[in-house]
Amino acid sequence: MAKILKATLSRDSARKQAVIYARVSSKEQEKEGFSIPAQLKLLNEYAAAHGLTVAEEYVDVETAKQSGRTSFGAMVAYLRVRPSVRVLLVEKTDRLYRNLKDWVTVDELDVEVHFPKAGIKVLMAKNYIDNLSEEARKGMQEKAEQGIWPTVAPLGYRNLTGPDGKKIIGPDPEAAPLIGRLFE
Repeated sequence: MAKILKATLSRDSARKQAVIYARVSSKEQEKEGFSIPAQLKLLNEYAAAHGLTVAEEYVDVETAKQSGRTSFGAMVAYLRVRPSVRVLLVEKTDRLYRNLKDWVTVDELDVEVHFPKAGIKVLMAKNYIDNLSEEARKGMQEKAEQGIWPTVAPLGYRNLTGPDGKKIIGPDPEAAPLIGRLFE
């Protein structure tokens, strides 16, 4: 019996070690009671199916829009001092980070990040959305530099076609006096 246990222990220590990170954005989501347990179950099952040993689990109940989450910070500190743990399991990208600073922090850890639910599709979608946003901003900036109003006119103004055929804004004869009085 001791030989079997010893063989199992040495086999487990040879397996890749991972940490699990689960997160919900609010106390209300935590109270519903489904998301965190569901994430942990999925990630533990994924670890078992892929021959990974879970060294630690970290859970946050706070937004990922800004950096500074408590358990995220503890996980980063843990991974920095344990070079034997190089796998991070997270349900999908939005559970891990939604801001550039946290993305850079994780990237600098030099860990394998596994997103069992999302995979490459999420990364490709995020890249597409980021690129689309950048192109829209670039187009609006170019229009503004050419003297063209790049979007819908603000309250008190209206979109017009200028004498040169460019789209501009001008005071709305009905709303502008009202808006002016509001500011007085």
